[in-house]
Amino acid sequence: MTTTSAASPASAASAEAADTPARRTVFLLAHTGRPAAIRSAELVVQGLLRSGIGVRVLQAEAADLPLPASVETVVDATPEVLDGCELLIVLGGDGTLLRGAEFSRASGVPMLGVNLGRVGFLAEAERDDLDKVVDRVVTRAYEVEERMTLDVVVHRNGDVVYRDWALNEAAVQKVSPERMLEVVLEIDGRPVTGFGCDGIVCATPTGSTAYAFSAGGPVVWPEVEALLMVPISAHALFAKPLVTSPTSVLAVEVQPHTPHGVLWCDGRRTVELPQGARVEVRRGAVPVRLARLHHASFTDRLVAKFALPVSGWRGAPS
Repeated sequence: MTTTSAASPASAASAEAADTPARRTVFLLAHTGRPAAIRSAELVVQGLLRSGIGVRVLQAEAADLPLPASVETVVDATPEVLDGCELLIVLGGDGTLLRGAEFSRASGVPMLGVNLGRVGFLAEAERDDLDKVVDRVVTRAYEVEERMTLDVVVHRNGDVVYRDWALNEAAVQKVSPERMLEVVLEIDGRPVTGFGCDGIVCATPTGSTAYAFSAGGPVVWPEVEALLMVPISAHALFAKPLVTSPTSVLAVEVQPHTPHGVLWCDGRRTVELPQGARVEVRRGAVPVRLARLHHASFTDRLVAKFALPVSGWRGAPS
């Protein structure tokens, strides 16, 4: 004779929990100093909540946003606040997007940027696309791509004194406006040239349209794997932008007799460089993951962002 027994309440609850799909959650990061960001955040939150997707925000930003009580708030601005989130939506300009990249890289959660600033090459959508953004998130109709980063190490007298990373660029710059920064450039352990300058930008392809672009560097398509070294206002006959292998190690040595400099990573994090400091830049071990809604070519993005004149173009003959 076969006997059966009723399941215990605990096991029944466990089985029910296993059959219940986990609620989807999206983290929202916004530049609350912009009125456009506040309104955009409200629209995005309303759209996600209507579709049953939870929203999490930083408590410091929640105070400035008109959010319903169902929105989850977290106090600490650390990468751990993205635990359990499938996506990070960032609303703002380039600075806010780079702030979001810090969260994205450290947590591994993809970032979807909505540009509320002027250029916004890191953004995937504009403020007029908010309905589309919400729809694509709800239906998971987006792809994720990885962008190269930089690992940056500062040496002094053979000791490592600072470590950092960058998505766009690591820039070694002068501090004193009346004095040039004397540097020697090195690639893969070999000296290239030395000169006085306002600074040196070491950039990724992603950063080629940022500071490196302003300094006269080339525009590099994101799918190209390379490192860039671009001088800023160099006092030299040979001070051309250099494009190297992604496996190269770039170094900028601040000469002992020159005034001290400063290192900026993505224009957000900075450290003073003493005389004789050596800055080494290599491909980062951890990429930044970006969510993509479109398959538009980078060429079209470049034309649109910089409003390049293309009138008169006829295309290839048919």
